[in-house]
Amino acid sequence: MADLISLIVSTYNREDALAAVLRSLAGQTDRDFEILVADDGSGVATARVLTDLSARMPMRLKHIWHPDRGFRLAEIRNRAIRASAGRYCVFLDGDCIVRPGFIAAHRRLAEPGWFVTGNRVLLSRELTERILRIGLEPEKWRFPDWLAERGRRNVNRVVPLLDLRLGVLRRLRARRWRGARGSNMAFWRSDLDKVDGFDAAFSGWGREDSDIFIRLIRARVRRKDGRCATAVLHLWHPEADRTRLADNERQLGELIEGQRVRAKQGLTRVIEETSASIAQS
Repeated sequence: MADLISLIVSTYNREDALAAVLRSLAGQTDRDFEILVADDGSGVATARVLTDLSARMPMRLKHIWHPDRGFRLAEIRNRAIRASAGRYCVFLDGDCIVRPGFIAAHRRLAEPGWFVTGNRVLLSRELTERILRIGLEPEKWRFPDWLAERGRRNVNRVVPLLDLRLGVLRRLRARRWRGARGSNMAFWRSDLDKVDGFDAAFSGWGREDSDIFIRLIRARVRRKDGRCATAVLHLWHPEADRTRLADNERQLGELIEGQRVRAKQGLTRVIEETSASIAQS
């Protein structure tokens, strides 16, 4: 696949982590991609970081923003999809640093009729604070460095950081949605249109990613495993507010019991609002 990739990075009021993530994206070996920062209502500090970085990024950077009305990740992702130009969309959380081959690995794994879910390595609070305070670049560390951090209990595992060509093993979970995480995933834009994108009926943390995986599989799009190819470095953060989780789980249960494929409040229902935008050609 030689087409432009749209990388959608979600964020909310964590500009230090976002700056580290964008730094890692600037160092990609494959640079045929655009970055859309899907901002779920951050304050002016995030806009300042993006304004400063936009002139230094080697690829186009767009800031897609809507007002802060609580956790609306699904909706801001849909807004970013609407603003994207690529035929293939990769989604990344704004606290997940990527290594230099991240985009190249997603391009290699992209295949019509399939979506990709990657995995992550969790970094400790101590290591996260050190990275952000000193400006360390863990995306450039080698495997022995990670073994050392594992020995210090600063990461939960290191096997995902191996680059393995798993072949047909990547298709073993083709119809399974459980275990897939939304911090690192990729879809064809045509498949997102088929299921009408993410469902903004989910508000508050939790289950909006499971929802889209289920609906894609119902639409005959299969899941490919991106582990040991696309692993990301997940910076520590406090646990998210889960006050809406029970309601979101109820919605997910209703989806599982039915046969619905399209989102209740998806791409076609995105309402235009005032948005911040930064673009670099």
